Amino acid sequence: MRLLVKEYLAHLGIEKGSSPLTLSAYEHDLEDYVQALSGQGITCPEEVKREHIVAYEADLVARGFAPASIERHVSAIKGFHRFLVHENYTSRNPTEALPLPKVPASLPDVLSIDQVEKLLSQPFGSDARARRDGCILEILYGCGLRVSELVGLDLGDVFIQDGYIRVRGKGNKERIAPISGLAADALADYLEAFRPTLQKPYAKPSPAVFLNARGGRLTRQSVHAIVARAGLYIGIEDLHPHTLRHSFATHMLEGGADLRVIQEILGHSDISTTQVYTHVNRSHVREEYLAAHPRARQS
Repeated sequence: MRLLVKEYLAHLGIEKGSSPLTLSAYEHDLEDYVQALSGQGITCPEEVKREHIVAYEADLVARGFAPASIERHVSAIKGFHRFLVHENYTSRNPTEALPLPKVPASLPDVLSIDQVEKLLSQPFGSDARARRDGCILEILYGCGLRVSELVGLDLGDVFIQDGYIRVRGKGNKERIAPISGLAADALADYLEAFRPTLQKPYAKPSPAVFLNARGGRLTRQSVHAIVARAGLYIGIEDLHPHTLRHSFATHMLEGGADLRVIQEILGHSDISTTQVYTHVNRSHVREEYLAAHPRARQS
């Protein structure tokens, strides 16, 4: 079964173009699943029955896994068994009528426009790394990028004069993200005046836009730390880069942008993913109503 998992992951990576992060998550989930089956003496796909998977799902609940994590596990298992049938490793798919567990709907964390202004106008300092950090925050909010997309940016992806950057999103799909205003100014300033000082003469030249202190590509973990540190300055603990992406989309919607345009900029393949921001927007409207209307809070 473990060899079949490896073959399935190779299929996802090569033929489906799944990202390394997705492959890593699926590998972890399926290894756990195969180990659970092995504990019951199940070593081949033909032996797996629906009740085994239902019991595994119940075990995940008992172990305290979050609903979203359980949904991902079950999704990985369903995809794995579909693959096994398609490749004739088994004639049965025990997950065929198995529904995905429902995940309670939750609205994304969003900063107010005032909070964003304070976050981006804080004094970052004048050295190269400080200016890089300020630029990163401007790009995350100004272009709505994921962290993986930001650290994956290469110099050849930047077209400031034309007003866009080329982004590689999930599944290695390319898209164009507009860039202008303060984000474009920050990026141009960083590339011209500060990135060259981060590029070390003894290191192999990196094509990455954002460099670390050793002249290599900045990591996702470093960006998380940069954003969290900037959040503390304005009194927000554990500020996440994705919060800036959520804030970008919400503020675009509040400013009158069409939902389809926001979908295209964010790189969502399904409009339903983008529609969550309409709920955030409605929540914002209600908060404004309760704060402003003289009788709204009376009963």
